[in-house]
Amino acid sequence: MGNKKKAVTIHDLAQELNVSPSTVSRALNDHSSIGKQTKNAVKKLAKERGYRPNTIASSLRTNRSNTFGIMVSWINRPFISSLIAGIEEAARESGNRVIISQSHDHTELEKENLQALYDSRISALIVSLAMETVDYSHFDLFTRNGIPVVFVDRCPNRNDIHKVHINNFNAAFEATEHLISQGCQRIAHIGGGRHQSIYEDRRMGYIAALKKNNILVEEPLIIQATSLSAEEGMRLTEQLLDAPNPPDGIFCANDTSAVSAIRCAKRRGIKVPEELAVIGFNDDPICEIIDPPLSSIHHPAPEMGKAAVLQALAILAGNQETPSTSRVTLDTYVVARASSDRKKAKASNGPVGPVPAIEATAEKVSAAAGPAKTRRRSSRKDK
Repeated sequence: MGNKKKAVTIHDLAQELNVSPSTVSRALNDHSSIGKQTKNAVKKLAKERGYRPNTIASSLRTNRSNTFGIMVSWINRPFISSLIAGIEEAARESGNRVIISQSHDHTELEKENLQALYDSRISALIVSLAMETVDYSHFDLFTRNGIPVVFVDRCPNRNDIHKVHINNFNAAFEATEHLISQGCQRIAHIGGGRHQSIYEDRRMGYIAALKKNNILVEEPLIIQATSLSAEEGMRLTEQLLDAPNPPDGIFCANDTSAVSAIRCAKRRGIKVPEELAVIGFNDDPICEIIDPPLSSIHHPAPEMGKAAVLQALAILAGNQETPSTSRVTLDTYVVARASSDRKKAKASNGPVGPVPAIEATAEKVSAAAGPAKTRRRSSRKDK
């Protein structure tokens, strides 16, 4: 094997062009003090010689890089991958790159990978918490050192943070009331860990919808999952259907577990939605693949990612209008599909039970609540 080729440096380019290294550096960075002809000559030679900027050395000098760190739970979850796509797009448009790390929903791995991101001298950090995380002190390393931290979706249950989220209470309220409008009277809820505020808010929105419609809240029908995985969704649905008086509707806190609920019911010969209506959360692509197609809550993941980057950029720019804490709340809506459309199934197949008359639109349940929105989709457009 031959000797390893020496990397081309700014000094090499400067010597070949007979200019100073500082002139080369400024030309490569489009500094206004360098003329267009010199810039073009420097960039042309740099490309020919295969010059690569030493970003590590640059970050050592400035103690920062043009890199945003991303910490998420699982990149193979559709919501998370869409969130990352939004972050990456907005970061790239602002001249930044991203480093992505996963926690696999474990706090210790989250801590370990956060230290690696910090050591990489990232400029800002965008985080969706691990399911296990209940203590947030490991983020202090960033805030103490002037590195903006913006939380997305799974956020700490505290007010002194920057975050991008949805109104999970209202979204769950609308999902549950949608099932009620289809005639469901015994609605179960498969939720996430209550120590995470998004899942507690969804549980409370579910309960509020039942109470508003004078439906008894039955604790055995409220199940707390640990991971909301496909396997767990299957197991918890079996638990619900094995009960002496099983539910006629299930609201799941994500689409992965909701798809498992449909599969479990079909394996048992239970008709969906005639005997069991199901609605999920996130509006993942699988919603239109499963049979019957899964109703869900549209969760604007790409937009949330872009909003998080804009928050981080505003903090980095020292925007005087940016408060020490900030909150961006994006809209959601019910996407009604066949898995919950009992009225259509009833019209096609005959009666499946009484359908009570209730209001089609939910009352506002908090100051932040907007009017309920229900949209029906027959196909998904690529975003």
